[in-house]
Formats: sequence, structure tokens, C-alpha cells
Amino acid sequence: MKKNCPPDLVIVGSIGIDTIETPREKRVEILGGSVSYACAAASFFVKTGMVGVVGTDFPPEHRALWEEMGIDLAGLQTEEGKTFRWSGVYEENMDHRRTLLTDLNVFENFSPELPEAYRDAPYLFLGNIAPELQLHVLEQVHSPEFVLIDTMDLWINIAREKLVEVVGRCDMLTLNEHEARLFTGEHALMEAAEALLAMGPRFVLIKKGESGSMLFSKEGLFMLHAFPLADFKDPTGAGDTFAGGLMGALAESGRSGEKAIRRAMVYGSVTAAFGVEEFSLDRLAALDRAQIEARAERFKSMCRID
Repeated sequence: MKKNCPPDLVIVGSIGIDTIETPREKRVEILGGSVSYACAAASFFVKTGMVGVVGTDFPPEHRALWEEMGIDLAGLQTEEGKTFRWSGVYEENMDHRRTLLTDLNVFENFSPELPEAYRDAPYLFLGNIAPELQLHVLEQVHSPEFVLIDTMDLWINIAREKLVEVVGRCDMLTLNEHEARLFTGEHALMEAAEALLAMGPRFVLIKKGESGSMLFSKEGLFMLHAFPLADFKDPTGAGDTFAGGLMGALAESGRSGEKAIRRAMVYGSVTAAFGVEEFSLDRLAALDRAQIEARAERFKSMCRID
């Protein structure tokens, strides 16, 4: 990666300190947050700029890890107070989790401000933050080639008008099955996707957990299963890792058409599969591009039909 160049991809989102309990293990006060996972995944492909906020209690070893991964931290804000904290417990099959604690702390008043060098980045990923903040970022960038936004049921319920505005200004919207149905009132995912595309984005990516993802566009539908794993430790951040890997691979390609997105989805899937093998960023920190490429080739061979 070129160290003194502006980022090719800017990612905006949350940074947290998590306490996570699975059926087999509990980890206390570990690095989390959407922007942590997404930037870590994207960093294998392009220079990535992080925009988020931490408190004065934020452990320096986490910042050092990001630097070791080549993530640009010019957009990282440090505010007086405590870093956002979240804790949750996963059920036996880890398909569902229960939130025990959410303390927004400095994240409550987060206002993302992009350094000047970030404003010309060709690729932008707006993680799951309030639509008002996503719009605030969009007002700061100049002419990005491709904008991906993520959202959740909370914003669909309490900030629908602003969310519709954001969706109309992005190239791709990503959300899960439940959120797609909630947002549109359509149960069938094909009809929900059509309604979402009518709001303005070129692409809609519906996440289906371990069942993979569905990419909808006016050109049709592309389905990709998640990379199969015999075992994993922690699914936290898998969706953000997938999106970060996808956007990193897309930015590396320099393209934004459907063929490039389909290829990038493969990289997003395999990178996310690595991430869930350990807690936090532990597996991603030990990962290299050669391992990603090897797994991507295996995955492509699994999906080949000729």
C-alpha cells in the first residue's frame, strides 16, 4: 500500500469495545464496531481511510493494530469520555444473539468530519449509523464513483424519511431480509428489492447470514452462498467484514459495474469467513492476501457449474 497517498476507500461507522459470550467462550472488552471490521477487511485490497470516534479510554494497542494493517487514521476522532460499549450473548446455534448492554458514550454525539484528503476518495462505505449522519458525510464528499450504505431496522422505524433520501443518493444499499421486508412492506424478497431499487440505487444487496447474499439490479439477480465453514468462534461483525472486503476488492478493480461487484462479493464472502474463525480482529490480523486468494479460488471452484 502507498502510505503517503489519499485513501481509495473511505469507511464511516462505529467503533466499540465489546463483551461477547458464545455457547463455548466469553471475551471481555475486545475491539469491535462496524468501521473496525470493515476497514480491516478492506485493508487487504486498497488504502482505506477510517472515520469514527473513540474516547480517551481507548486502548492504544487497538490503534496500533489498525496502523499495522495500513489503515489511514486521519479521520479518527478522539473525544473526552468513554468509548462506545456493547455486550451480547449468542444462542446455541449462534443464529441469534441477545443484547445485554449498549452504552453509546462518545458515539452519542458523533459527527463524522472528513479530512480534506478523504473527500475525493472514489469509493465510500457508510456503515450503519443514523441516516442524518450519512447525509452529513455525503455533503462533504465531492464526486465519489461508488457509494454503499448499510442500515438497520431502528432507522427504518424512526428515521424513514431521511433514510429514503440517503438511499436515493447511493449506488448500492445493503440490508438483511427482515429489514428489506420492514422497509418496503413486501414479504417476497424479489418484490422488496424492486421497491428498494425504485428509490434510486443501482444495486440492492440483501444479506442472508450463512445463506449468503442476493444482489439485485435492473439487470437481474445474482445469488452467492456464504463460504462454508466447519466451525467458527464469533459471528460478530461478519456483515461488516463482508461489506468491507467487497468494497476493498471493488475499489482495487477501479470499476463499479455488476460484473465487478459479483467478483467483489466473492472476496467479501471469503474475508468474512476468515474473520469469524476468531473473536474481534484476531484472525484478520494474522491473515495475508495470499490466504485470501487461495480461499477465493476454492470458493470459485465450488460455485462453478461447467
